[in-house]
Amino acid sequence: MMGELIARNLLHRPLRTLIGVMAVAVEVALVVLIVGLTSGLLTETAKRIEGIGADIMLQPPAASVFLGFSGSPMPIKIGERLSEIKYVQSVAPVLLQFNSTGGVDVIYGIDPDSFRTVSGGFVFIEGHDMEGPDDLLVDDWAAKAKHIKVGDTYKLLNHDWHVAAIIEHGKGARLFVPLDTLQDLVGARDKASIFLIKCTRPEHTEDVMEEIRHTLPGYTVRPLKDFLSLMTSTNIPGLQAFINAMIALAVCIGLLVIFLTMYTTVIERTRDIGVLKSLGADSSFIIRALLSESAALCVLGIFAGVGLSYAVRAAFLAGFPTLSILITPGWILRAAGIALIGAVFGASYPAWLASRKDAVEALSYD
Repeated sequence: MMGELIARNLLHRPLRTLIGVMAVAVEVALVVLIVGLTSGLLTETAKRIEGIGADIMLQPPAASVFLGFSGSPMPIKIGERLSEIKYVQSVAPVLLQFNSTGGVDVIYGIDPDSFRTVSGGFVFIEGHDMEGPDDLLVDDWAAKAKHIKVGDTYKLLNHDWHVAAIIEHGKGARLFVPLDTLQDLVGARDKASIFLIKCTRPEHTEDVMEEIRHTLPGYTVRPLKDFLSLMTSTNIPGLQAFINAMIALAVCIGLLVIFLTMYTTVIERTRDIGVLKSLGADSSFIIRALLSESAALCVLGIFAGVGLSYAVRAAFLAGFPTLSILITPGWILRAAGIALIGAVFGASYPAWLASRKDAVEALSYD
């Protein structure tokens, strides 16, 4: 009986039901996509950095895990001191430059030989390695997003670069240029932002890190195998607060729409509530009926929200191939739980209001 009553109530006003379902869907999709976008970008960036293949990364004192904002404060001669440390196989200096023209990119200025020794080299899909001072290597995702082909001239940092190759993604950055040329362009002659260090054996990593701390006290030394665990929203100032604010906004949207939907339902069905009470329905039955209807509305919205999340992600990835939106079952369940709690809470007052209606007054309501 209860199930049939809920179904008929939902179908009685299909437009209102659709609005309620879409409100919950937007709430769920907003939570899933906001978290998915931030966690996806952080995870994908961390995997690219780990994919370089180095064992250790040296940064300036108090440096952030976000390499694009590291600048270039370290003398490149530090690389010579690092090379002298026991168990160090090779050292590659890298100059990082943040670029926001035509998209947000972190450009790696590299010495091809030392970077190849540390990382194992690039996988070339098309083209050849750096040969001239203006050669540019572009990974396959960036090439697709920016419509770049081998042989093109690509303007970057107010400089014309020759696209020498399209490489497989996963080696740190998406754009690679010669170290010397980038140093001249940004006024950082003989400077580097980070040093990538390859040990003779992985088990020597801790020993090398300890020796670097002794040789260069105050500098930040990180093992690249742990980099993925460092790239979280809690390590970014303000990001977790932003995520929480967006989740709160989504909850407010869903709660208010559910409240208005159920409140107008109670007003419109005053006579129906009177009939139910006159037939012996007690207050608990009325409350259960309205809360169950709200929960059913929410469940429909959750399924619609999950579908909407995947549709929006597909649309974003079609337009921006370099984006990474990570939709996980864990956050789908959390978003569903948040939506369900919000829906029940939003329907609580209308349900309580309905349960207190007098049967005689309700029957005489026009």
